[in-house]
Amino acid sequence: MDKAQAYIRIQELKEIIIEANRKYYVENSPVLSDFEFDMLLKELESLENEYPEYQTADSPTRKVGSDLKTAGKSPKGSGKEFEQHPHKYPMLSLGNTYDLTEVEAFATRASKDIGTGFTYSCELKFDGTAICLTYRDGKLFRALTRGDGRIGDDVTENVRQIGNIPQQLTVPSDFVPTLLQSSPWPDEFEIRGEIYMPWESFERLNEERLKDEEQPFANPRNAASGSLKLIDSRMVAGRGLECTLYHMLGDDLPFATHDEALNAAASWGLPVSDKRHICRSVKDIDNFINYWDTERKTLPFATDGIVIKINELHLQEELGYTSKFPKWAVAYKFKAEQALTRLLSIDYQVGRTGAVTPVANLDPVQLSGTVVKRASLHNADQMKQLDIHIGDYVYVEKGGEIIPKITGVEFSRRDNDVQVPEFPEFCPDCGARLIRDEQEAKSFCPNQSGCPTQIKGKLVHFLSRKAMNVIAGDATIEQLYNKALVWNAADFYELRTEHLLTLEGWKEKSAERFLKSLEESKKVPFERVLFALGIRHVGESTAKSVATCFGNIDAIAAASVEELLKAEDVGQIIAESIRDFFEDETNRETVERLKAAGLKFAVDSKATKLSDSLAGKTIVISGNFSISRDEMKSLIIAHGGKNSGSISGRTAFLLAGDKPGPEKIKKAESLGIEIIDEDKFMTLING
Repeated sequence: MDKAQAYIRIQELKEIIIEANRKYYVENSPVLSDFEFDMLLKELESLENEYPEYQTADSPTRKVGSDLKTAGKSPKGSGKEFEQHPHKYPMLSLGNTYDLTEVEAFATRASKDIGTGFTYSCELKFDGTAICLTYRDGKLFRALTRGDGRIGDDVTENVRQIGNIPQQLTVPSDFVPTLLQSSPWPDEFEIRGEIYMPWESFERLNEERLKDEEQPFANPRNAASGSLKLIDSRMVAGRGLECTLYHMLGDDLPFATHDEALNAAASWGLPVSDKRHICRSVKDIDNFINYWDTERKTLPFATDGIVIKINELHLQEELGYTSKFPKWAVAYKFKAEQALTRLLSIDYQVGRTGAVTPVANLDPVQLSGTVVKRASLHNADQMKQLDIHIGDYVYVEKGGEIIPKITGVEFSRRDNDVQVPEFPEFCPDCGARLIRDEQEAKSFCPNQSGCPTQIKGKLVHFLSRKAMNVIAGDATIEQLYNKALVWNAADFYELRTEHLLTLEGWKEKSAERFLKSLEESKKVPFERVLFALGIRHVGESTAKSVATCFGNIDAIAAASVEELLKAEDVGQIIAESIRDFFEDETNRETVERLKAAGLKFAVDSKATKLSDSLAGKTIVISGNFSISRDEMKSLIIAHGGKNSGSISGRTAFLLAGDKPGPEKIKKAESLGIEIIDEDKFMTLING
């Protein structure tokens, strides 16, 4: 590679890595495995070392991957803008390797730099999202994400919902107060760690998402990161997040070693991992790594490696830091866990939106703390690409990298009696001829109003907790459907006690409880009713954006694709899906019946229609205001305006509060769009 080629490759690598970082940290949707990403980063580092004139201060080799979308803004889809604060001490990343010889090289360098008489603290590397907790006078004061290493998002209220993080530290039973030390902990200190999601919580969450035909989280790290940025702190409590802490910082901490500091933290009630060990030699480190490379498969949470730290705190200070990593620590990362098992059969499942998904049934195999019996094959294209046959021995991966999926076939073990799978031409449930969506590479059953699985799936979704929140489960829907009592969502509100008493096992009290729950569902706000309708591709956040933008169901039903695109989070596919839904006569009839039943089909507002001062105007808002963003959007609707999530030539003006997104400001200025503040906006609507 000559100098010109090196320059081109360096620029290419930077683009790939920066985009991968954005997908991983901001969108929680990784496009590369950890191993693939690390290999690209090492290639870039090698080229920059060979051609130092091409190394720049903003290179990914010198900067920490950031979870900040823009200054003052949280990641897309969270629906919330978090305050940001600077880290008192830079929050850096860790250098990592997949090679034991590089761990040995780290130990050799440490010995050369600091001599002998030191120890190593070896710890499990939890696969979660980094967090920095500050305690003042024994009370949780603030919680910040890593951010860009210099500043982080303030997620304190969400962190307060995580059960094993104490709000108030506990005094150890053996502590004796003195005149110099009235409490066992420093007046103020930081302790850093990882918010993670155990396998059980992760699989439960993904089951819910798949049931709602939402995209499942790729791995527990992404699920934990996404959950930590939820708009509603109360929802965080239901995600099953946990925390482990591994590094304490503060002025004049009274500890000689890292291990001593963590033992003290544990005595105060802080969640410190017991999966750590003091090593005195490279051999000890190798033994610890080899032990956990096997035992990690039985853990109830994802771990992707081992962190090796110099234990003595004064030596950590002496060794110092690079611009990106501490010199006194390194991470050894495990390769993705893989198992070989036999493919027994393939089921073709129909979802509530008609998508037909092939699911592999496997000989049960232990993988990353759980027994895997089934794995998605996604679509017919992937089956062909893998050249998979029923009866093959296949490789299944899970680990911290991805949810269970088949990654390859062991062709050397293929028998003569294996069978080539045939993707069905007709719906396995109703027999309708399947149609193929080339954009999604999926096959769909078009018989939305006559396919039993789709019908029951929509009914289950309609009553679900995140939608209408009616007390009912799959078994209830099955009974009601089999008795021909319920065919679509509107039928629920015509049920009577005498109908329910015809169902096996139902008594007066159970019927009364179910009908009361249905009556309560009439109070559910419009955005959840819109989500409950089960419009393809319209999840919770999109339903809220569309409801807020248009204000009522009639405006949404009458909107063109171009008008729907003005709503935040709505792209071409979603807009067309909404349009298709309301062009269906059966769907329109169902909505009218639900209206008659008393469900809410308009955004609640203290002033539903205050004026026409914003009539015909499309407005984009950014930043923080004296009222919540949702209230501000409702105010725009109440004065006849429309909300949009993105700036275009059709935007009337940008309403900018405190800490607006710089990209929106920049785009508004480039298009000559007027930018007004909250005071001017209030004058405008009150004029």
